[in-house]
Amino acid sequence: MNKVIFYLVMPWLVSGCAVEAGSSFDWPGMPGKKADSFHVSSPVLRPGIVDERLNRIDAVIIAEVEAGKIPGAVALVSRKGQRIYHKSFGFSDIEAEKLMRNDAIFRIASMTKAITTVGVMQLYEKGFFQLNDPISNYLTAFKNPQVLVTVDENDAVMKTRAASREIRIIDLLTHSSGLGYPFIPSPIQKTYIANGIIDGLTDQDEHLASQMAKLAELPLLFDPGSRYNYGLSTDVLGYLIEVVSGRPLNDYFLNEIFLPLEMHDTSFYLSEDKYDRLVTLYANDGGELISYTNDSDTDDSITDQVNTNYPISGAMTYFSGGAGLSSTASDYSHFIEMLLNNGELHGKRLLGRKSVELMRAPRMDMNGDGVVDFGLGFKVISDIGMVGELGTPGTYSWGGAFNTSFWIDPKEQILGVIMTQVRPNESDITDRFKTLVYQALE
Repeated sequence: MNKVIFYLVMPWLVSGCAVEAGSSFDWPGMPGKKADSFHVSSPVLRPGIVDERLNRIDAVIIAEVEAGKIPGAVALVSRKGQRIYHKSFGFSDIEAEKLMRNDAIFRIASMTKAITTVGVMQLYEKGFFQLNDPISNYLTAFKNPQVLVTVDENDAVMKTRAASREIRIIDLLTHSSGLGYPFIPSPIQKTYIANGIIDGLTDQDEHLASQMAKLAELPLLFDPGSRYNYGLSTDVLGYLIEVVSGRPLNDYFLNEIFLPLEMHDTSFYLSEDKYDRLVTLYANDGGELISYTNDSDTDDSITDQVNTNYPISGAMTYFSGGAGLSSTASDYSHFIEMLLNNGELHGKRLLGRKSVELMRAPRMDMNGDGVVDFGLGFKVISDIGMVGELGTPGTYSWGGAFNTSFWIDPKEQILGVIMTQVRPNESDITDRFKTLVYQALE
């Protein structure tokens, strides 16, 4: 194959639209390969958007692909309930010269957390618990938590003390529970690894119940509620959903969130007919994109622990509420459109508007700078001047470890999703994509 086609498509948006040929470029790392660039123009009306400014997104993402910083991407924007931009770029698999498609399936990792948060809030609205209840009222293994005091030279736990109070459900929602992650350096990291605590993506024959029982036996990093620390809190919430609802997490998500929102390509594990749409996972290794294998020589702790065939192989028994889902940009846009609409989409209400209001209300300071900027499962902009980039106060967002991200802006009635699949990466395309959308507003 001497030539591959690089294209931008909006198949569900366009019908009988003009196709304009663009320029060719050398594909990084594939000497002699050329890729013709095409832009498919769309007649869709874009309320409050300057079209030629929005189309700047194309050139910026193409430049990242040309530079070899990302293999490809899918980007989507919706405003006032109307999808105004949905394009795919580059390759889902470079070696196979497999073009990216709008319906490509990505490992969304921590973008799973927002979905778990909604599941918790649904059960809260049904009266199963209050958010300030101790988690041990429902998961008894977490009763009487201990806090780490000292470790030895090998980071083995030497001394603990009783926590000042129990972990509350709202502490888990705001990552102020005192739990950490095995892949994030901390005084408890080696203890997690030694005890077989996993980050979320695994091909092992594991179940939430056994993992959460192990986690509950280990000390916390600090007293619950005292500060923010990103960790396994949302995995505990996933288990809370299982216990309270009496259903496996995958079944709960399917019936209470995915089917109502018509998210037919979102799941923990893929059916065989969707394997070919799963994008290949890459690492940026000294400026060169390399695909991961299970024995890749990388120093990235997350991907070192991931079976790179996840979510299409292995035991398929572990449902991580913090990291386990795969999805498409289109599917995920349905989910965040529901949040933008205060809990309802296309006549189906998943949450009450007051619950969404609470979720996007800032409660914790993420980085100790004195700005309260984390709500219930989301980073929240409380002061746009402190952020120093284009945006709107009240916008809430999150991302995933493999370079996927989203944001929701209630004031401007706009949302954005961008997905690529590189870790570690040298691209800030997820941030620049957001800037490019905002600069296009009238």
